[in-house]
Amino acid sequence: MDMFNYVMVLASVIVGLGVTHLLQGIVDIVQHPGRERVYWVHLIWVAATFLRAIFWWWFEFRLSHTSEWTFTLYCFVLTYAFLIYLWCALLFPRDLAGYDGYRDYFYSRKAWFFAVGIAGVAIDVVDTLLKGIAHFQSLGLLYPVAMAALAILFVVAILTRNERYHGALAIFSVVYLVVYPLTNLPTVQ
Repeated sequence: MDMFNYVMVLASVIVGLGVTHLLQGIVDIVQHPGRERVYWVHLIWVAATFLRAIFWWWFEFRLSHTSEWTFTLYCFVLTYAFLIYLWCALLFPRDLAGYDGYRDYFYSRKAWFFAVGIAGVAIDVVDTLLKGIAHFQSLGLLYPVAMAALAILFVVAILTRNERYHGALAIFSVVYLVVYPLTNLPTVQ
């Protein structure tokens, strides 16, 4: 087993637990539709976070070209996987006792959720640079502009409780996470 596969086994387990957490949350809503009040913005963030998690595997394959793995790089990849897990886990608590449904829960934890999102944006930029300057440049101007915009939009999301803003940001995130990979990263190189 080469080093990339060795590292990605543990990282994949961590992200896989996050995806499992999201899927279990959706299954709980389907199995017990009247138990908790669902919230459309929350569900769109579930979709966006699911896309982020599954695309992470696709994007990380580029690290298979890394010839020298350091302990720092190993920890970096695991930290990135942990952030994705944390983002997934923040969407579905173990129970909603004390909250009036997912809307109340989402807004009570939005600072945590979007702070992890900001950390994810920062780590994504570093991850992209670790894959080489040529790779970073191949993504075009859209990538750094989108990352900067997402970071700013997430800061605003921490500061506001405006439902229209949160809904628009969630929809934008899903659209971005579908359109950008399909148009800019259709093959693994």
